[in-house]
This record gives sequence, structure tokens and C-alpha cells, in this order.
Amino acid sequence: MTFQREKPTPRETVNPKKLLEFMMTRWKPQGGALPPPLPNAQTFARRRRLLSREFKGQVLVIPTGHEKVRANDTVYRFRPGSDFFWLTGNLEPDCVLALVPKGNGHEAHLFVEPNPGRKDKTFFTDRHKGELWVGPRLGVEQSRARYGVEVCAPLSELKAFLKKRRAARVVRGLSDVVDRLAPRRPKKDTRDAGLAATLSELRLQKDALEIEELEAAVESTRKGFEDVIRALPAIRSEREVEGRFNLRARVDGNDVGYGTIAAAGAHACILHWTHNDGAVKKGDLLLLDAGVEGRSLYTADITRTLPVSGRFTEAQREIYTLVWKAQAAAMKQVRPGAEYLAPHRAAMRVLARGLEAMGILASADDALKDEHQFYKRYTLHGTSHMLGLDVHDCAKAREELYRYGVLLEGMVLTVEPGLYFQVDDLTVPARYRGIGVRIEDDVLVTKTGFRNLSASIPSEPRAVEKWMARTRGSKTTLSG
Repeated sequence: MTFQREKPTPRETVNPKKLLEFMMTRWKPQGGALPPPLPNAQTFARRRRLLSREFKGQVLVIPTGHEKVRANDTVYRFRPGSDFFWLTGNLEPDCVLALVPKGNGHEAHLFVEPNPGRKDKTFFTDRHKGELWVGPRLGVEQSRARYGVEVCAPLSELKAFLKKRRAARVVRGLSDVVDRLAPRRPKKDTRDAGLAATLSELRLQKDALEIEELEAAVESTRKGFEDVIRALPAIRSEREVEGRFNLRARVDGNDVGYGTIAAAGAHACILHWTHNDGAVKKGDLLLLDAGVEGRSLYTADITRTLPVSGRFTEAQREIYTLVWKAQAAAMKQVRPGAEYLAPHRAAMRVLARGLEAMGILASADDALKDEHQFYKRYTLHGTSHMLGLDVHDCAKAREELYRYGVLLEGMVLTVEPGLYFQVDDLTVPARYRGIGVRIEDDVLVTKTGFRNLSASIPSEPRAVEKWMARTRGSKTTLSG
């Protein structure tokens, strides 16, 4: 069996026999040494043991997914499935991890694409996986040594493996191959959903390595914001803002953790503005919501709303200050044992009262009632989400452990209130229309409270202006 998957279909080239013979000869012998173990391999093994304890005696299958077609015969840059990476540290496409019961725990089986080197013509003829086309891969024995798994096998053995284990729990939706080979479930069967939920719940509390990686991603994101600020006097379009930040993401990290939001002027009132095709004008605010995804795949998620001129106008400062106070109130609610929604409620109280003082809401108390929630016209979104390998991390965790749960030491969440006054909103005084402000930080729940991982990125209005002035006079350094 060959490991087939959906892939681009370029025109096939017919290679002459003599060319193939020529390509198969006179290559320098490859070294036989195995690669060193992955740094922090023991951390990944510990995570597999945590998952093992939750499903004693059951086979678990976690694929990483495949490259995705962008257009015709081109693909997006591959990014592994978060659960698979969290358990292995493996960045290669197409791989599948299986945990097989053994003794009191599980044995890790890793299915990977073999690497025959120059002994098989596919190194030259296979446009999708051939080494001369896409670069080398580890292979079977090399992967076993690198990732510290007990068993490593070629992908060609996956079909027979799954056929013998019809009761296996499977993470679905990442690999069309695994979904096709694994047994179909009745709609009421929750085994697979239970595995996905448990993986999200295990990832809710970050270990020391994860916190270290998130700190590094935040630091790179700070540099990216300063790259933008440094260039801002000459920037005329949102695409330039996106380009400046995204260069930092590729130099310092793997990529951006999500589509960069570079929203100037009224575009800041559109929550997920990623078209980034508008103008950047001197009197505008620039809402920059961006995060570097580190080479370890952990991502920051920071928003700063910057006055393009370097100083807020009176109306901009009024709105910005209200959002900043709402964020400060939300931060005070972050501590172990607090309800996950406590920061959101605190932020909304501050915003509603501020909107009442501005004459936009008739009554803050009335607007905050569950049956009304009038403040949502101007705030739109929740104040927090979990953060880690995914920008909206642990999304498949059960509601009672996430949205309706409590905060625990080691959780990392965003705190990001905002106000958005649409240009055509007649409930808002004209001087505020078209102003959108969001302030977002990445926050670690500690034993006694919280630590703002992005505290080095100024957010208080006067501090923002001083930061921008200071940064514009400094030089940038890019290092890979």
C-alpha cells in the first residue's frame, strides 16, 4: 500500500531510462549515524504519559495532517497539528502517532515517511516528497532516535495497523487518510470527541517549557511592533504595516500565529480586518493585532492601538483611556480559582459605565443586564481566550472546564477589551465615530495572581506616546 493523500497535480514528466540510470549513480555514501535526540524529548514523553493515564487500555491515534493545496500545484507551508506536535515535537507532514496499550501504560508508535536516500529513484522523480524537490526527511530509524518513541514504522504499515484496531480513538479532521482508514462511528459515539477534548484539557495548564516558549514569542512580537513604529512615518498603506511585522515573524520565528490585523482608521472597527488594503493617514489610529509564532509553534497574540502621528487626539485619548482602564480592571480578576469569565465581566462594567458617562448608554446598570447586554453594540467580543500552540488554544475543551470553569495556575489567556464606534452609528457622538480601540496582553495565571507576559510592550496612553517617540529614534536589528 502506498500512502496516498490529496495533493497537487502538476504535469508529470516522463524521464528517459538512461537519465534515470544516470541519476542513480555516483552519489557520495550517506553517513550512517543517527540524529541526536530532540531537545526536551523527555517533556514530550511526559505529555504522552499524561494522555496515557486518561485512556488506560485504549488505542489512541493522533495524526499531524498533510500539506494543503493553495492553488493548482502549489501548497501552503506546512504547519503540524497542534496536538500531534505537543506529543512528539515532530514538524514533518503526513506522520501519525499511535499510543498502544502496553503493561500499565502505552507504547508510542510513530508512522513516518521512509527516506530511501539515493537508493530509490523517487528522490528525483517524486515532486511531492522527493529529496531533490522538497528537501530531506528523517526516515524511520532516524525518527525513532530523534523523537524518542518506542516503535517507528513506515506509513505503508498504517493501514494494516488500523485494520487490526477498530476500537481505536482517533483525532479526526486533520488527515483525510486517517479519517478514511479509521472505522466510521455512529453519530452518538463520542469516543473520538472525547479524545480531542481531553487533549485540549491537558493543554490548558502550560508546563515550564511552554511558558518559556510563549515568553520568547512575546519578545519577538515586541520587536515586530517596534519595527512597525520605526517605519510608521513613511508608511502609507496597511499592507506595509503587515509586511513590516511579518518580516519579523519569519526572521525570528516560524511565521505569524494568525493573519495579521493592520487596521487603520475606521477599519479598526472591524474585528478581524485582515484585508489590510487600506490607507494609513497621519491623524488615524492604527490597531495592530499581531503575534509571532515561534519556531516551537507557540504564538503570541498582542494588540496595540497606535496614533499614527505619535500622539492621540483628544477624542482618541478619551476612548483609549477608557479601554485601558477596563483592561486594568479585568487584569485584577486573573488569579487561581477565579471564574474564567470574571475578567470579562469586570471589563464590561468599566466600559458600560464609561459609555453612560459619555451619553452613549442611558443606563450602565440596565445595559449590563443579561436580558439586554446593550454594551455589545460597542464592544462586540469577549475579553479573553486561551493561548498556546493555537491562538485560540484548547478550543475543544469542555465548556465546564473552559468558558464556565475557573482559572488555574499555569493557564495562559489573553485580556483584550475593546471599543468600536462604527462610522454610521447614530447612537455615538460624531467625534467618536470611526474610532476603534483594542488593547490586548498575554497573561499567565500564577500561584498567587498573574504575570503579564507582554508587560514590556507599553499600553498606558502616555507610555505609548513616549515609546513611539523613543522607538522612532532607534535602529532595528534583524537576526535569524
